[in-house]
Amino acid sequence: MSTNNEVAVATEQAVSDHKSVAFTFGEPESVLSAREIFDSLECWFNGRWYEPPLSLDGLARSVKASVHLDSGLRFKRNQLTRTFIPHKLLSREAFDQYAQDYLALGNGYVEARRSLLGTTVALKPALAKYMRVGKDGHFFQVQGWKNEHAFDQGSVFHLRELDLHQEIYGLPEWLCALQSALLNQSATLFRRKYYENGSHAGFILYMTDAAQNESDIDDLRTALKNSKGPGNFRNLFVYAPNGKKEGIQLIPVSEVSAKDEFNSIKDQTQGDVLAALRVYPQLMGIVPKNAGGFGSPQEAAGVWATLELEPIQTRLALLNDWVGEEVVRFKPFEVVTGEK
Repeated sequence: MSTNNEVAVATEQAVSDHKSVAFTFGEPESVLSAREIFDSLECWFNGRWYEPPLSLDGLARSVKASVHLDSGLRFKRNQLTRTFIPHKLLSREAFDQYAQDYLALGNGYVEARRSLLGTTVALKPALAKYMRVGKDGHFFQVQGWKNEHAFDQGSVFHLRELDLHQEIYGLPEWLCALQSALLNQSATLFRRKYYENGSHAGFILYMTDAAQNESDIDDLRTALKNSKGPGNFRNLFVYAPNGKKEGIQLIPVSEVSAKDEFNSIKDQTQGDVLAALRVYPQLMGIVPKNAGGFGSPQEAAGVWATLELEPIQTRLALLNDWVGEEVVRFKPFEVVTGEK
């Protein structure tokens, strides 16, 4: 049998082995630390072409980060295609790629395929993700550090979105909402992990009952591990003879607020992205959360066509001045009312 002195020594040893730990979650960080990141952008000339100020591959991948960003860009492209009048030199499919590159990456490239006599026989889009701008009207298509193609001088038309810091490449208008789109994606990934973790963000098992022994604690730990994960929504039975009422407590961590924070983040980032794209929510198929709704989609479509669609059409039609022929034409935007 153990004496009182032995019990006291064992208790003191256990206390010394399990010390209280205090820690912090990192040093304070200013929210303005990356405020002027785009002011430092420059297009470095590597000897043949200028490097883009931002990774075009990264921008192309970021489009898929938010459902509202991708859907909004596709909506604008679809309305441009809907009103586009095909030309013998510029097909509808070629115009689709030209418009999509300009909307998504802020750069649109069209190559003039010429005959031996020098006349233009076709206008083909060049993927903006791989295009690089050289000096004196030279353009290159670069896929990797080895695979490159040099276009004939003067054979490529470049339409770029205006930028305040450089005049070589364009930057997309939705770039101001990039962080919101990535935050939206992070919230979705967190929600997915939240469900896979058994619909909770974690908990603290607080035990003060002296009636528990080491083997009981190990069995309880194993049972808790097996109760988490997909398809394991199980109840847990704990039998503690002579235990106290609050000897075992299960304290959830952020379980109550996780759903509210998720919905708040999704709503706020959705508004940021739609504002950057300048697309009305009723045109995107978004279900309103208020009783009044968003208003008439027909009226919204007419206003949007005047304020947003027509200026984009004017920008894309700058290709006509370069070709010397009206290859980009649009028919009037018609609003479908459902009336016969």
